[in-house]
Amino acid sequence: MKSVIRFETKNLKDKFNKLESTNQSIFKQLNKTFDSIEENASDGIQIPKRLFPKKWKKYSNLWKYNLPDACRLIYTIAPPEEHGQVIVLAIILDWMSHKEYEKLFKY
Repeated sequence: MKSVIRFETKNLKDKFNKLESTNQSIFKQLNKTFDSIEENASDGIQIPKRLFPKKWKKYSNLWKYNLPDACRLIYTIAPPEEHGQVIVLAIILDWMSHKEYEKLFKY
């Protein structure tokens, strides 16, 4: 099922937009990943709830998408915004290096 990409915060969206001039490689990879998630929101790997970091406990699900250079994209899949409308929202929460990911998820 198709989904719509949203960012958790305006700051995160601004951080992403800034990548276009500061890190073309990750910017292009994230855009490619967003396209994949738009086609199939569950394209990533679901993270077990017991591993959720405190800052994301409010979400009922977390997904990770493995990016090149051992980076990770973290997102959640939310229900439709409007009653009766079948739109899956993939809300981008963050992207980080594998080392940051391991620290955050206490691996």
